[in-house]
Amino acid sequence: MVQLGRFNTLSVIRQVEFGVYLDGGKLGGILLPSSEVPTDCELGDDLYVFVYLDSHDMPVATLKKPYIQLGEFARLRVSQTNDIGAFLDWGLPKELFLPFAQQPQKVEAGQRVTVFAYLDNSGRLAASAKLDRHFDKTPCTLAPGSEVDLFAWRPTELGYQMIVNHRWPAMLHRQDQVQNLHAGQSVKGYIKTLREDGKLDVMLHPPGYGRVHSVSDQLLEYLQQHQGFCPLHDKSDPEEIKRVFGVSKKAFKMAIGQLLKQGKLVQDEQGLHLRG
Repeated sequence: MVQLGRFNTLSVIRQVEFGVYLDGGKLGGILLPSSEVPTDCELGDDLYVFVYLDSHDMPVATLKKPYIQLGEFARLRVSQTNDIGAFLDWGLPKELFLPFAQQPQKVEAGQRVTVFAYLDNSGRLAASAKLDRHFDKTPCTLAPGSEVDLFAWRPTELGYQMIVNHRWPAMLHRQDQVQNLHAGQSVKGYIKTLREDGKLDVMLHPPGYGRVHSVSDQLLEYLQQHQGFCPLHDKSDPEEIKRVFGVSKKAFKMAIGQLLKQGKLVQDEQGLHLRG
């Protein structure tokens, strides 16, 4: 079954001068314009295409990847506004509609806004900036330590609010924010805790020894690229450690301890030295 607003693998069923038609099942033939048809395309070929409605509400296919798909969150630029809503640049010719009723505050042209893509009552893909209503209400069943996709929503006094796998809101606490983030950024992360109130905490580095190994490898690579010397050590300023290595002082000290035990480096008041 073809899903609007998502990528689908569809077969070529007819070739015409202005493109090819793909098997859209109940939707009928779906046009892929000639400008996007691969040069070696033949009848029966399977193509991986994004399907959406054009300005005439007809399903159309494209090989282009939009900035957002159905059921996802993204931060998009407002192209223009009118009395009923706003139109967002999502990387396709027909702009994505953000109804006025889906705006917590009125948006202006040129502004960037975080939205969720959904199907409205008429079956058209639309955007909503009222994010809370689109989070998954079922409890998260992912185990602590699970790798996840994180979307940076907005900074707070505690750290950064994130969205896990385009489903659940989560908190990345300041002590676990080992790299600078900006709203709309997508990064890999890990489940840190599932709290009793159902809320999630996440982190950007693997938990436990997996994190130590990754920082250790990073430190060794730095030493190898800088004549075996690093001016930082376990008494260095946390902000300087974060600036150079993108990790917390705690993680850095754990990595130093591991490498000292392995006899791979020496530490003195000047810094760290790679053992020859």
